[in-house]
Amino acid sequence: MISSKLPNVGTTIFTTMSQLAAQTGALNLSQGFPDFDGPQALRDAVARHIADGHNQYAPMTGLPALREQVAAKIARSYGRTVNADTEVTITPGATQGIFCAIQAVIRTGDEVIVFDPCYDSYEPSVELAGGRCVHVQLDAQDFAIDWQKLRDALSPRTRMIILNSPHNPSGALISRAELDQLAALIADRDIYLVSDEVYEHLVFDGVKHVSVLAHEQLYQRAFVVSSFGKTYHVTGWKTGYVVAPPALSAELRKVHQYVSFCGVTPLQWALADYMAAHPEHVDQLPAFYQAKRDLFCDLLTPSRFTFSRVAGTYFQLVDYSAIRPDLNDVDMALWMTREQGVATIPVSVFYQTPIPEQRLVRLCFAKREETLRAAAEKLCVI
Repeated sequence: MISSKLPNVGTTIFTTMSQLAAQTGALNLSQGFPDFDGPQALRDAVARHIADGHNQYAPMTGLPALREQVAAKIARSYGRTVNADTEVTITPGATQGIFCAIQAVIRTGDEVIVFDPCYDSYEPSVELAGGRCVHVQLDAQDFAIDWQKLRDALSPRTRMIILNSPHNPSGALISRAELDQLAALIADRDIYLVSDEVYEHLVFDGVKHVSVLAHEQLYQRAFVVSSFGKTYHVTGWKTGYVVAPPALSAELRKVHQYVSFCGVTPLQWALADYMAAHPEHVDQLPAFYQAKRDLFCDLLTPSRFTFSRVAGTYFQLVDYSAIRPDLNDVDMALWMTREQGVATIPVSVFYQTPIPEQRLVRLCFAKREETLRAAAEKLCVI
């Protein structure tokens, strides 16, 4: 019998709920992917580059043209000049980028602080590096950092802190003042950051995304991770990138070259072309997704769910306390999928220690209008 290196890991809740949605014919508002295609010009570019013979290995760090477009976008969005050759690395998905960053600096016995509720890939990556996650619960109401809990969690073994803003699953945003507070807290400590910013362009109500890239002190110790899949509606392309200072990028690349070596070549060419031709795409994303959020929330207003409109991401949390307070959120998600025809994600799976009284499920609104209307119709009669 093999002794598992990840004994506590099974099939993810995202896979489970998507499979259940397919089996039952439920509308899938669980796993975070759009039910519409990316831009036509982007998809046409892939076909063109395949036909043009761009089908062999890309450079290990990513196509120069794509790295240059990432650097240009960062300069426009955050006012930081990064070196496309030494600070930008293209990876086969943001999850792989996060994994490589963790493997690059975490050693046996190191501790990594994560904020619950947190994305499920962080902890296995830390454990495979020989480290241990220390879970710090965000505020149960607004999902803000509890600074006293963070101070208490710091130890001489703390090697990394993982941030996620806009935050999955809550949609909460980190502020510049909070980044300043974090910088002061760790100024004299040998602590690195992974800043998971895959939803960086999905921020609403006129608010601007606050990136670690724009914070000089924190960037010098950070791996900043983002996702072309989320930004360009092509999650199945599994293409992302990591931006880090040259010394950290060099360590990241040592791992990356032996995990996948490089990303998919024609996809990188297509993304580079599209970013060069359509820099406005990222500027239009907030309004595009805010319209979906507002439509969905307006449609849910007559329901018995309670909620506050999310500040970012394409996920909406809803509280079902007035509907089935007798069910925990996993059972509620299963019941909603099987009996009500809408698949969701229970929020407790993002916690090491779930909050017993919490009654929240996560709904994805990265869907066509007809999907959102059909789902809302079902949710309003529960």
